[in-house]
Amino acid sequence: MKFTGNNVLVTGSSRGIGSEIAKTLASFGLKVWINYRSREAEAKAVLDEILSNGGKGDIIGFDVTNEKDFISAIKHIVSSDGSLSYLVNNAGITNDKLAMRMRVEDFMSVIDANLKSTFIGCREAIKVMSKKRFGSVVNIASIVGETGNVGQTNYSASKGGIIAMTKSFAMESAPRGIRFNSITPGFIATEMTDTLKDGIKDGFITKIPLKRFGEAKEVAEAVAFLLSDYSSYITGETLKVNGGMLM
Repeated sequence: MKFTGNNVLVTGSSRGIGSEIAKTLASFGLKVWINYRSREAEAKAVLDEILSNGGKGDIIGFDVTNEKDFISAIKHIVSSDGSLSYLVNNAGITNDKLAMRMRVEDFMSVIDANLKSTFIGCREAIKVMSKKRFGSVVNIASIVGETGNVGQTNYSASKGGIIAMTKSFAMESAPRGIRFNSITPGFIATEMTDTLKDGIKDGFITKIPLKRFGEAKEVAEAVAFLLSDYSSYITGETLKVNGGMLM
């Protein structure tokens, strides 16, 4: 991969898909800012792995739902590095319940953590990237943002909102040389899917043409492509990484 920019902020990157994104981007020579909210030790472990492999990085702790803290974090990165070249909005949560049992608080907690935080990151990215008229942002959505899912009204709404919002940001920022794209992962092998019983896993796999769960590395490499110069004429797109489950 070829990258014109120098650094990247990956939110929610102390574990799971986020940590794999951070390590993959570091392997391509980018300085990676590893964001965490409460798992500092895990963020440091990701950083140590990056540094031991000859990469560059740092950790930065803040709650992505806190507008003031998110803005301060980006200002800190720009003050340290002189710019912010790339942003990956990956942080998010689930709070699953059937819709008829879901409280407004349950709904809004996921909207805030997933959709509002992505909005803040995208908005602030435009501000700092516009100064150099260069930048690329990838927002991590989900297949359920395209299909919906039982028990995930809040999560589906937040991820569907990210897909639509990404297109709007792409339209507004294109004249400034900034690109926005989203990725919709399907079933990816993570700590969350590891807890599923084999029968449930098998049921999901029957719906996936490639007959397996995806790997976090496969999502990370898709992110790298959309950030890189190799996708310089791609903006406002949604890249499906789901093994053919939704075509």
